[in-house]
Amino acid sequence: MQKKLFGKNDIFSQKILEKFMGNEILKLHSIWEKTQLTATKNTSLTQFKFEELINSIISTGPFYYYIIDFFDMSLSNVSKSITDIHGFDPATVSFNDILATIHTDDMDFVAAAEQANLEFLYGTLGKDLVLNYKSCFSFRSRMKDGSYAMLNHQALLLTLDDAGNFGKSLNIHTRIDHLTKNNTHTLSLIGLNDLPSFLNIPVAGFTNISIKYSKREIDILKLIANGQDNNEIAAALFISPLTVKTHRNNILRKTDCKNTSELIKKCILQGLI
Repeated sequence: MQKKLFGKNDIFSQKILEKFMGNEILKLHSIWEKTQLTATKNTSLTQFKFEELINSIISTGPFYYYIIDFFDMSLSNVSKSITDIHGFDPATVSFNDILATIHTDDMDFVAAAEQANLEFLYGTLGKDLVLNYKSCFSFRSRMKDGSYAMLNHQALLLTLDDAGNFGKSLNIHTRIDHLTKNNTHTLSLIGLNDLPSFLNIPVAGFTNISIKYSKREIDILKLIANGQDNNEIAAALFISPLTVKTHRNNILRKTDCKNTSELIKKCILQGLI
């Protein structure tokens, strides 16, 4: 079965997109297709898992979510808030409609970040861990009123086919222009289920230094973001305040942050908290 890049609900036809946007959207599709990692058949989604994930979302700004099925590029479970942000009807919006909101100057980075994400997930971590990581990066996106704002993109694969190829993914887009106007051009992979996280993974054409966080450091970061002091964190994690202080200093050093406020802002942008 041949997969279609442009479904029946697309606002624009393929020819119109090519004429007015060049091959920018096709470039993004080619990243997923040339890797040959997309599912070869439809994959089923456990409804309980999806509802649990949605209920666990902590928003740092206006956001919307949807599930993309890479088998046929169809969307499902599109949140109503996409109307407030982009002006799209959640019942008819297509994946290409969402891709078309990406600022043209950020398209190359998004394509490179997607490529780096796939290489790290399958090449470095291995397909057995793919479902245990959330990928994060940012880009400018066109809003409902025609202006552009910075969005933080978070993607968590929900299903794989029998060969380990990716099927359905939960994508969450959050406005973060109240935190930053600049694209950090970084890719981060956040470990779930007690796995380590990797920040600032190198993206081809963009210079970054990768940072690895331990499970304990992630726990401490989240408690810091909740406003807890060293003694409260120590009590929650059953460790000494001195150990907490050591971890805090190590985290500040790793992130090159001068204080806790700068640390929390950086961690929000990277999808850690």
